Amino acid sequence: MKKILFVCVENSNRSQMAEAFAKIHGKDKVEVYSSGSRPSGKINPKAIAAMKELGYDLSSHSSKSLDEIPAIKYDYAITMGCGDECPFVIAEHRDDWKLDDPKNMEPAEFNKVRDEIERRVKALLKGL
Repeated sequence: MKKILFVCVENSNRSQMAEAFAKIHGKDKVEVYSSGSRPSGKINPKAIAAMKELGYDLSSHSSKSLDEIPAIKYDYAITMGCGDECPFVIAEHRDDWKLDDPKNMEPAEFNKVRDEIERRVKALLKGL
């Protein structure tokens, strides 16, 4: 099982959706986590609605800090928009997905970010 960590600033939108897509599409091949460099403590209702459209219940997730995830070596650490604010995480492979923060976007634009996250997660999983 490959261990993947997705990190964004608030852990309320991008990294949560990435975690969900990795669970959906990675099933038995990944152990997946998400966290935030400055977690908001809640999942954005827009993210919950966007994932519900695809049949995934994001309301069962919680916004977490890096202190709340396992202190292990990850196979992949993917950051999304937190740049230098993301503390060092031990990982075999790292990538920074430059994705706009969708938190204040209208649903149609929000869903474009969601769909891009899904595309990238699928590509990541295919490369495992």
